[in-house]
Amino acid sequence: MNKIISARNIVKTFEEGRVKALNGVNFEVSEGEFIAIMGPSGCGKSTLLHVLGGLERPTSGEVFVDGIDLCKERNLDSFRARKIGFVFQLHNLIPVLTSQENVQMPMFELKLSGGERNERADKLLKLVGLEDRMDFVPPKLSGGQRQKVAIARALANDPRILLVDEPTGNLDSASGHEIIQIFERLNKDGRTIVLVTHDKNIAEHASIIHHMRDGKILEKGEHT
Repeated sequence: MNKIISARNIVKTFEEGRVKALNGVNFEVSEGEFIAIMGPSGCGKSTLLHVLGGLERPTSGEVFVDGIDLCKERNLDSFRARKIGFVFQLHNLIPVLTSQENVQMPMFELKLSGGERNERADKLLKLVGLEDRMDFVPPKLSGGQRQKVAIARALANDPRILLVDEPTGNLDSASGHEIIQIFERLNKDGRTIVLVTHDKNIAEHASIIHHMRDGKILEKGEHT
């Protein structure tokens, strides 16, 4: 299978090298896989996700995503807009914009017409089951509904890869189950997903689970 993500000997330090968040990580993802990364808080899971998505550059090592060398890529903003969809535990929606307007925000990178943005946002909100909440602003939505808007926004530019950081961390079990079902459907449709979680029940929905501790992936991924 085609390796859509390949990270080799990744080191990431902070505070002028005093804090080593990633300590020689080697990590590969084949196109179409659903990967979970598990580990305790502070083990480097989120930092690894940020490096894979071009939000942080590694201190050393190599990162290739869909054939692009992120250590040499000058315009990481453009790379993220074209290739990556992010979903975070804190959804980062703009509170004064409606669900539809929030989903449209990444589309301005594509220079679509207003009608095209409206049509695509409507389609994505229907995909996550929010066709009756398109005109609601985030404060009027439940936590699960806000996370669904965030997923629709992550899909706005039709990325091949979704990077997902603790998407159910602030949700009750029923809402969390709905969210993970959306990711399962997206993966069945061919989307590559890398999900970070500390929750074993969530991780077991992935096809492969990797375990992290102290900035390292401990073992070869276990198949679920």
